[in-house]
Amino acid sequence: MSSPAAAAASVPAPMAPDALARYDGYGDMRFGMDGVAFGKAWGGELNGAPDAGSTCFYKSPKWAKLPGDIRFMFEDGRFVRYDVGTAKEAAPGGGKVGMDEAQIRNLYGPVVQAQPHKYVTGAQYLRIAAAQGGGVLLFETDEHGKVARWRVGVPPQVDYVEGCS
Repeated sequence: MSSPAAAAASVPAPMAPDALARYDGYGDMRFGMDGVAFGKAWGGELNGAPDAGSTCFYKSPKWAKLPGDIRFMFEDGRFVRYDVGTAKEAAPGGGKVGMDEAQIRNLYGPVVQAQPHKYVTGAQYLRIAAAQGGGVLLFETDEHGKVARWRVGVPPQVDYVEGCS
C-alpha cells in the first residue's frame, strides 16, 4: 500500500476555490455548454464567430488586448477548450506563462507527461490530466524550457496543436 504522501504527489495540485481556470471549464462556463448557455454564464461581450461551413472556432472577451491572451474554443456548437497566453492568468494548480519546466514539475509532480513540440526544437508540451477525469491541462514551452502558453480542454480538442486549423 502506498503512503498518503505518495498518493498526494500523484494528483495535480488543487485549485483555489475562487480560481477562474478549472479542469472542467473557466469560471461559470463548463465544457460541453452550448454557445447560448456559455454566453449567459459569461455575462459579457465576446468577439468571434464560426466561418461559413466551419465546425470549430474561437471567441475572445471583448476586453482582451490580444486575442492570444485568452480565448475559448467551440467545436460542433460546444465549449471544449480555452487557451491562455498571458502571465496574468494562473492555470489550475498555479502554473503560469513564464515559469520554467522545473517549476511546473514542482507544482504538479509526477503526473506531468512531457512530449516534444511539433514545430519548435527543444520545446515541449507538458500534459497534466485531471485526477477525476475530464479536462486536461497542457503547458507549451519554448526552446528554453519556459512556458509560452497553456490551455485546458477535453480530449481530443485539448491536443489540437494548431487550434482549429
